[in-house]
Amino acid sequence: MTDPPTRYVMPTTPVGRSMNSFFNSAVAALTRAGISVWGSRVLAVRGRTSGEWRTNPVNPLTHDGSRYLVAPRGQTQWVRNLRVSGGGELRVGRRAEAFTATELPDDQKPEILREYLRRWKFEIGVFFDGVDANAPEARLLEIAPGYPVFRITSK
Repeated sequence: MTDPPTRYVMPTTPVGRSMNSFFNSAVAALTRAGISVWGSRVLAVRGRTSGEWRTNPVNPLTHDGSRYLVAPRGQTQWVRNLRVSGGGELRVGRRAEAFTATELPDDQKPEILREYLRRWKFEIGVFFDGVDANAPEARLLEIAPGYPVFRITSK
């Protein structure tokens, strides 16, 4: 296992794609076309060096009246860009919602990770190395450094 603060799971290549990556690609295409699947969105964030819009499919989570973005693959490019930009857009088709983002400290992540796993495990569970929504609080706190979480607020 990699050091949690630098944890990153590389996306699979088109050759030998798993059924899970096929599903993710299909959800992303539908979301870009304006059809949200189970709340999916396309995250648009300005590149930290280029300033160009960069996009990725995401599964926002609403929990206790707040909204969150969780990075199941770890320290991805979108995470690094969001840290620098402080916000972005959530898109479905032509609709775009601007937001600001605040990264949560590790001690605030377990409850959010638990809810995220409860909601999205069928799609992202493979990135959690056997940890699920029923994991003890201590286990979720242990893995928290490897899973960036952002609270998002509409502008």
